[in-house]
Amino acid sequence: MEKIPMTPTGNAALAAELKNLKSVERPAIIEAIATARELGDLKENAEYHSAREKQGFIEGRIKELEGILSLADVIDPAKLSGAIKFGAKVTLVDEDTDEEKTWQIVGEYEANIENGLLNIKSPIARALIGKDEGDSVEVRTPGGVRSYEVLSIEYA
Repeated sequence: MEKIPMTPTGNAALAAELKNLKSVERPAIIEAIATARELGDLKENAEYHSAREKQGFIEGRIKELEGILSLADVIDPAKLSGAIKFGAKVTLVDEDTDEEKTWQIVGEYEANIENGLLNIKSPIARALIGKDEGDSVEVRTPGGVRSYEVLSIEYA
């Protein structure tokens, strides 16, 4: 199995979600199923069927998170330096619009573009890997080719 790169923050967030599902959500849904069973006929019991469906989602997510965490390769960006690689916080300027953007390159399970967390498998991240401050980068996006200049690289 291929290891999954992840920052310590991303790993901790997934571990916290797993702990919550096992210690809070799972017992709550078991209680809801027991309560719904007491209502009688299970064939026409919407509460029971809803609770069983939610239990299926919870159990599926637990298995998914356990699998991800078992394959996690936790990389601490604070111990890295140099050209852009996994964990780098990169500030770019769009060469056409002069708009500045800052992203951190993270693993796919912790990526969230709205929060500035860029999936390492994304076209922008793949184009940035190995570049240095001052380098110009062309990125093929669904909206066309974009040109960026790397303003700064930070590992924290």
